[in-house]
Amino acid sequence: MIRLFAAFLLLCSWLVSANSLAQVGPPLPGHPAAPGAVADKVELLPGADSLVGMTVPGQVVRKIYNNVRFRQKGVLMFCDLAIQNATTNVIEAYGHVKIIQGDTITVQGDTMFYYGNVRQANMRGHVSMRDRKMTLTTAQLDYDMLSGIAHYPTPGRIVDKENILTSREGYYDTRSKLFTFRQNVRLVNPKGTLVADSLLYNSLTRMAIFQGPTRITNKDGVLTAIEGQYNTTTGISNFQRRATVETPKYRLTGDSLYYDNVTELGIAKGNVIMVAKDRQAVILGDHVRYNGKAGISRVTGHPVAKSLANETTKDTLFLRADTLFSFDNKLTNTRRLLGQKNVFIYKSDLQSKCDSLIYDTADSTIYFYKKPIVWSQNKYQMEADSMRAVMKNNKIHTLFLKTKSFVISLDTLKNYNQIKGRTVTAYFATKIVSTTVTGADLPVSTTTAAGTAPRSVSSVATKLPIKRVLIPKGEAPVSTTVLHQEQTVLDRVLVEGNGQSLYYAVDEKNKLIGLNHVESSRMNIEFNDNKVGKIRFYGHPDSQLIPPKELTPEVQQLDGFRWREVEKPTKNQVLWLEKPPAEQPVIRKPLKNKGTVKPLAQKLVQKTIN
Repeated sequence: MIRLFAAFLLLCSWLVSANSLAQVGPPLPGHPAAPGAVADKVELLPGADSLVGMTVPGQVVRKIYNNVRFRQKGVLMFCDLAIQNATTNVIEAYGHVKIIQGDTITVQGDTMFYYGNVRQANMRGHVSMRDRKMTLTTAQLDYDMLSGIAHYPTPGRIVDKENILTSREGYYDTRSKLFTFRQNVRLVNPKGTLVADSLLYNSLTRMAIFQGPTRITNKDGVLTAIEGQYNTTTGISNFQRRATVETPKYRLTGDSLYYDNVTELGIAKGNVIMVAKDRQAVILGDHVRYNGKAGISRVTGHPVAKSLANETTKDTLFLRADTLFSFDNKLTNTRRLLGQKNVFIYKSDLQSKCDSLIYDTADSTIYFYKKPIVWSQNKYQMEADSMRAVMKNNKIHTLFLKTKSFVISLDTLKNYNQIKGRTVTAYFATKIVSTTVTGADLPVSTTTAAGTAPRSVSSVATKLPIKRVLIPKGEAPVSTTVLHQEQTVLDRVLVEGNGQSLYYAVDEKNKLIGLNHVESSRMNIEFNDNKVGKIRFYGHPDSQLIPPKELTPEVQQLDGFRWREVEKPTKNQVLWLEKPPAEQPVIRKPLKNKGTVKPLAQKLVQKTIN
């Protein structure tokens, strides 16, 4: 993006050298001499082959042939044939017409009508205007020497050492030093191409002004806008009315775009959209500030980051915060995304909220700070003072919870299995879930593919072939299909320090045996189909098994338990379309003496002493 603006500076800088065109302008027919002023007569210089007088009542008219030369106020005019009206001070010139003004400007054409009283030359035919640095060619040029304005009302072409500019119409005001190019403006040089509806350039202020649709193209990308200004001295550009900068990797759009080529500072305002094509990511906001030298972007005003997490399912991760920062590492070509204050995340299988967040693309790690909470698969809730999530194939792989860690798992019986401790490490596995649907696309049964999915499965597994189910004879033929989908599930939890667990033990028939309450300095808990499987306790665990008939609400919750599903962000909330709910208050349980400690069933708990 920076190089695109820099190349734009080179596209415009050629106009700075155009001051030498300062002697030309649009025709003002009938423009009279100043009242009381005596117009300078056009002087016929000697050297013509012949002069023939013409009879015109009340006027002196003569026709001059070959090697014709005129002079007026230091301007020399040449032609093959001239008809001079000495009374009205008007000349018609034909054949190899040329005007020389000083030692810089030369104008040539097939025909010229020169009005000496107002010092205006209207050149027709194959017109060219040359100075020391550029050449203008057109079919018609009107040159008013009194007003200092040149005008070509027909398509014109300006060529210098590196640039070619064409337009449908053009003006130059020698007094205000303002160039005006209108309709089908096209500027081409080795650095790129500019196409605009109109282009104004002031050689005193060095300011280029664009009006109407404008498009700038070079090797780095394309800039499009409806209106804008560019200062060729300061290198500052300002585009309005929905401007866009697009490169092979990025696209930036805003109601207005500001860029300082020297400081590499860019500002976009109003419905800003930044797209990282290679990362399939989008950042939205009302205001974006970009520091090119530092590689830092700041987004404010309803900022949202969107990233495509799965190309097959088109699942997208949405992130919002009061302020978003992006830090580019030019050495490693990686990026860090920082969300500051009121961070919310939404993905179909993962939601989260926290005070601040850092996402490092170098190692696909997300850092959550200040009371973060994460929900996964509508079954798990995890919170702590801080968290670190390691992603793999755009799915959560490992979650590290530090200080006041609390994990809640909702099992198939709608019971809340709970784990808390000083630090908790949660390991997730991606498994293949098979869903059988009928021809009406109604789900019939859902089972986990046993023995077919290891604890870590590549995302390619979503492309497994579809299996057809055979229908026995005698039954109505129904089209039945088995679909395979990926699902990320909690696989294992490791607790370090002040560990507590509260989980519901069930038998092989999924019947409740009782509620296990265990305290241990270290524990390792494995999950199977969202239910607690094997458990290992280390050190000297303190355990209690509560039979189903003795269960009360007080014993079914660890201290600090809060099932905060109502706070889980929705997609509309993350997109600023709805207001997120407030955080639920913490309810502390009163301290109570524990009941009789009963031994845990050996098949449910394995005790290991270090």
